[in-house]
Amino acid sequence: MILVTYSTKYGSTKEVAEAVAAAMQEAGALVETRPMRDVPSLDAFDGLVLGTALYMGSMHADARRFLSTHRAALAARPAALFILGPVQKIEKDWDGARQQLKKQLAKYPWFTPVSAEILGGAFDPKKLGFPLTLIPALRKMPPNDCRDWQAIAEWAREQIALLQPARPA
Repeated sequence: MILVTYSTKYGSTKEVAEAVAAAMQEAGALVETRPMRDVPSLDAFDGLVLGTALYMGSMHADARRFLSTHRAALAARPAALFILGPVQKIEKDWDGARQQLKKQLAKYPWFTPVSAEILGGAFDPKKLGFPLTLIPALRKMPPNDCRDWQAIAEWAREQIALLQPARPA
């Protein structure tokens, strides 16, 4: 069984996690989806997909807490990671997200995902919370959605083989 777990602030990461789980299920995998904060144990799962977003260069607090809380269990099973990052198709933003992800993963050297993918995010200035509402440039940005649903489904299907337990020969 594969667990697709996520942390989200505005709901976009949850939507991507649900799409990942649906693509895996359509390909025949047994999948369960839950928010990271609702996962007390990883014992029932052979593999994991973790999803979070980068907020101002840092992973969501639930993701950081999940990595620390489940350190031993994560080391004992394969895990894939997706990060929602850029909300525009500007290469400089994608390069920056890759560097931010690298810095975030360096804080957890024991966590070695079988796959780590940056995916486009979504932005709606109407959903901004405090203190981001204080930044005029963010309030003036138009809504945008860089999520590529076909690419997300393809990535999800590719993870299945990487997350299955090894079968004896």
